[in-house]
Amino acid sequence: MVSRNLKWVTGGLEAFLGIPIIGGLFITLWQWVPLVIMLVLHIITLIYSNKEGKVKTGPILGIVTSVVGVIPIVGMILHIITAIFLLIEAGYNK
Repeated sequence: MVSRNLKWVTGGLEAFLGIPIIGGLFITLWQWVPLVIMLVLHIITLIYSNKEGKVKTGPILGIVTSVVGVIPIVGMILHIITAIFLLIEAGYNK
């Protein structure tokens, strides 16, 4: 249950960070701190997903996205893809 809620939260945040221009401005104005925060959240989500035996694709992809997210266009695309994965996993009931 905790992993599901974390996936909703991290999926929503990833969707926000994937918005063209707005997400990039938010990340750069905060000097890439949002990427570090997201990295920590994805690690926590991965730990809870592992404990609960849930699908771990979204959190793993989120960790990769947080590391590679410093590259402007690639980061935006990865944020959008990660958001999709996390939100689908959160909505999936297994």
